[in-house]
Amino acid sequence: MTKSELSEILKTLTSKFKSIEKTLNLETKQSKINSLQKITEKPGFWNDQEKAQEVSQNLAHFESFIKTWSEIKNELKDLPELLEIASKKELPEIETEVQTFEKLFLEEETKLLFSGKYDRGNAILSIHVGNGGQDAEDFCQMLFRMYLRFCEQKKFKIKILEESTSESGLKSATIEISGEAVYGFLQSENGVHRLIRLSPFNAKNLRQTSFSKIEVLPMIKNDTDVHIEEKNLRIDVFRSSGCGGQSVNTTDSAVRITYLPLNLVVSCQNEKSQLQNKAAAMKVLKSRLLQLKIEQQTQKIEELRGEKMDAAFGSQIRTYTLHPYKLVKDHRTNYEENNPEKVFDGEINGFIQAFLRNK
Repeated sequence: MTKSELSEILKTLTSKFKSIEKTLNLETKQSKINSLQKITEKPGFWNDQEKAQEVSQNLAHFESFIKTWSEIKNELKDLPELLEIASKKELPEIETEVQTFEKLFLEEETKLLFSGKYDRGNAILSIHVGNGGQDAEDFCQMLFRMYLRFCEQKKFKIKILEESTSESGLKSATIEISGEAVYGFLQSENGVHRLIRLSPFNAKNLRQTSFSKIEVLPMIKNDTDVHIEEKNLRIDVFRSSGCGGQSVNTTDSAVRITYLPLNLVVSCQNEKSQLQNKAAAMKVLKSRLLQLKIEQQTQKIEELRGEKMDAAFGSQIRTYTLHPYKLVKDHRTNYEENNPEKVFDGEINGFIQAFLRNK
């Protein structure tokens, strides 16, 4: 890139920063940090572990926020000066710095769009096979890898709660994802995804359309958000078919829980003990009920029925086309990427940013 092109990028970012600088409220957040620090210094602060952890997390969030945006402000001052005096030989190094900085700026700007109660929390992501036979199972595996790669890039922690595989790929999987604003980032993925390509499972190599349903749920923090009565549950145990540690395949440790009023079924089989699998399955169930509560806040949980979206043609939120051309398009925002391989490698930030801005 030329000096003028890099200069234009920095001018655009500077303009964006000026437009949002007041909304950052750095002075207010510094006051909150001071207040939280005083709370942590009080005797017996750690007597209530849950409350202490919440205060500590808020403190860390505000400190990280101020540090990041202060550094961004300094970079917007320093980079144009460095660019101005850079020689032709130094230009590639400056270009790398500008591109890295631009990526950081856009990501932090995206976080400002997180306004929901659970946006800054953890999430549970589930993948379910839809229409398309073997191709759909393979598509599920591709999406599973895509989200794992995305989590690696974000340095999110993942824990596989349930995984049902086949010779062709994946039938279903449920993963717990922990990190900063996981639900905020991944809420854009909730819905039906469609793949169009020449099928590797078809002897004539014909074009095939297949579907997968992605479910993204906010991780429930405590039982005050969702209350479940034992009488509304049916709990079954069965032999695990997945990996999960020593003895997991030789005992009936897997757990399936059905929430009878809505006929919601969740299962977990990747923990070593039946008790651990039950706890994990309950966590997923509560998160699903919480999602219903968020979507239909005016109704009581017992009355919720939520519109069910079939993983089939006509309901897709995004299409991944590999033939006759290459394109990934989100039908809610019309955002497109013409490099599906890059997208399947976890580069979905553009879709996330477009969704949040559109929302």
